[in-house]
Amino acid sequence: MTESSAPTKPRFFYGWWIVAGAIVSQFCWMGAGPAIIGVFLRPVTDDLGWQVWQFTLGSSLAAVGGAVSGVIAGQALDKHGPRPLLLLGTLVGSACFLGLALQSSLWVFLALYTVSGLIGWNLFSSLVASSTISRWFVARRGWALSIGSIGVSLAGIIAPVTVTLVVDRWDWRVGYLAIAIFILVAMTPVAFLMRRAPEDYGLLPDGARSPSSESQGSPGQPDKPGNFAVVEPRSLTRSEALKTSGFWLLVAGFGLNYMALSAVLAHAIPFATGAGFSRAVAASALGINGIGNLASKVIWGYGLQRFDARRLVAFAYSISSTGVALLMVAGATGNQATLFPALFLYGFGFGGTIPVSEFLWARYFGRKHLGAIRGIGNPIAALGTGLGPVILGAWFDATGDYTLGLVAAICAYVVGALTINASQPPPRLEAGEGAG
Repeated sequence: MTESSAPTKPRFFYGWWIVAGAIVSQFCWMGAGPAIIGVFLRPVTDDLGWQVWQFTLGSSLAAVGGAVSGVIAGQALDKHGPRPLLLLGTLVGSACFLGLALQSSLWVFLALYTVSGLIGWNLFSSLVASSTISRWFVARRGWALSIGSIGVSLAGIIAPVTVTLVVDRWDWRVGYLAIAIFILVAMTPVAFLMRRAPEDYGLLPDGARSPSSESQGSPGQPDKPGNFAVVEPRSLTRSEALKTSGFWLLVAGFGLNYMALSAVLAHAIPFATGAGFSRAVAASALGINGIGNLASKVIWGYGLQRFDARRLVAFAYSISSTGVALLMVAGATGNQATLFPALFLYGFGFGGTIPVSEFLWARYFGRKHLGAIRGIGNPIAALGTGLGPVILGAWFDATGDYTLGLVAAICAYVVGALTINASQPPPRLEAGEGAG
């Protein structure tokens, strides 16, 4: 791109459109995956005669598939940007959910979830959406990541209640069909909206400056693409990141969080209905989880601009742990007045997962190779996402009770927080990143 062809609109305009696209993208990812697993669990297993662990194995295989493909997707994101990934994920994800609506075989069910994880809805997860935001923002990265993750919150509020209404009024097949159509309609325009990095358009991320702009009085517009200095240290390459202890501690800590998070999210509705609450009440309580998630965004956005993100991790995980403990109390007492606050607190802590984790990844390793670094760490972190629901489901199948499984989730939160707080950002030279 030449100087004359550089866009005249300010980077603020472009950057916040990227955030808007990330909101929709993460809404579809959460609404198609983690938020609605529990809605389908009992209808599908009762209709097809499957066990709980067999059903949850589907979402776990999707998580593992996404972890494997994330290695390649992260590199593709750095090189080509989010558009081809989002288009592929939209088409394959829609086709897989259409297949889920038509199938009656466990093996077909598992295969469709695996393919969807490999090259379907996991391609519009936070790996793609939040990593793109981190490339566009430096000074306001905390706010941008928090706002971009609002889509996860809205999906937590809207998807369980809406999909439960569809499934209960018609059946689970219509529910899967509705998701397939929604993904195709919502994600296609978003795929064309998203862009790789501001430098591709002769722009700068916020917090960056052009060397000549200080003398010419034209902040925010470089003379030539790549002629800029970024107000943050040099980015590490993937191989450099792998040699740091910070990388492995973040992977382990966030993996434990995802294990607890996915287990509770997948089994919240079955747990509540097993405790005597109706499906409508259980779905509404899970929607309260989304409200707590949404309400927390201001806290995380404000906190990330002012406090050590590692301390915010401990704060978020402690709140989620408290919510899980109250959930156990609600199940034991059958008290609806305890169920709703429990899932609100769980969701409030959950709300910090994406903005705080993505902020730490960018803070530790920089913007330029963030997709590749996130992608290589994804298989290990996603192992927790895949194992959590299956382990809790297998425990329930064996004992008929969720109690000890939920205690294990609380322990995972505690150990995860300690692990992340033990990490240290690797030393990086104070130099501009280059054109990225």
